Amino acid sequence: MGQDRQMAKTREPQRGVAAAAGGVSSCWLLTDGKIGDEVHCLGIAEALGLRYEMRRVAPRLPWVWLMPWGPIDPRERPERPGSPIAPPYPDLLIASGRRAVPYLRYVKRASQGRTFTVFLKGPRSRAAADVIWVPEHDSLRGDNVLVTLTSPHRVSRQTLEAARKAPPPEITALPRPRIAVLLGGNSGAFVYNERTNRRLAAALQSICTTRPESSFMVTPSRRTPPATLQTAREVLAGHPAIIWDGTGENPYIDFLAHADFIVAPADSINMVGEAVATGASVYIFRPEGGGRKVDRYLAGLRKIGAVRDLDGPLQSFDYEPIDATPLIAEEILRRFAEHDW
Repeated sequence: MGQDRQMAKTREPQRGVAAAAGGVSSCWLLTDGKIGDEVHCLGIAEALGLRYEMRRVAPRLPWVWLMPWGPIDPRERPERPGSPIAPPYPDLLIASGRRAVPYLRYVKRASQGRTFTVFLKGPRSRAAADVIWVPEHDSLRGDNVLVTLTSPHRVSRQTLEAARKAPPPEITALPRPRIAVLLGGNSGAFVYNERTNRRLAAALQSICTTRPESSFMVTPSRRTPPATLQTAREVLAGHPAIIWDGTGENPYIDFLAHADFIVAPADSINMVGEAVATGASVYIFRPEGGGRKVDRYLAGLRKIGAVRDLDGPLQSFDYEPIDATPLIAEEILRRFAEHDW
């Protein structure tokens, strides 16, 4: 599978491709509950128009230490009460996350190959599943490996269009340009410390100064430290702004759909990928730290003009919205149909 930006030039499949026509009558989504992994799986299942069962694994120590190469936790074997992999097994199993790999392998063997397996993100072995998707910045390659620049997600064109047709009144009341600020948080490569918060404050203050007519829509992630959210509150006090406080439903989709500019955090490949699906001008805020994979990912997006670094005044720019999800889903469905059962 080629790069998503290349494939999009020749064909543009829509969300909700006819999975039933491909013979998929049952589907599991298998993760350990991490939101980033579940978003990948949900995005593909929704793009296929599938009904699915969410199956979450919860392996204990020491089995976690052995994953992805080791066995499943014996407590979660299919014959044990409450097992997440109890049969009957599905036609299609979509998994993501290192801890899900042994369970994926187990179901493949237990179903005697009748379950078609898909793994999203690198499982460190091409033999882990029938089809594997990885982003371009991952080094895994092979005949059963699909590669795209951006990750699968749930921010579809249809979802954005629906949100734009029914804007919440509090967003309609905000003056334009509207700037969505997506706050990230500590990860393996990045850290939100005092220096990060000072730089975030300076960046937001610069926007307020150079774009005084702007309004803001701010949403934290589950990883956002309270001090980082408070930094945004203090800088934007007195400016037209909606700042989600974590109560009620997250207005994330509405913020993306109605933003003229989006400030996205380098620590979240998922949020950056969702931001560039909108067509809004996307600026990257980089917290302290970093890593080669993130650098390669952002370099790929810069190369096609989809993002810019948040290091100066905001200026509008155009690019074709990027969403690899329907492309990945279509390819999975094609390979499922061609599989030698």
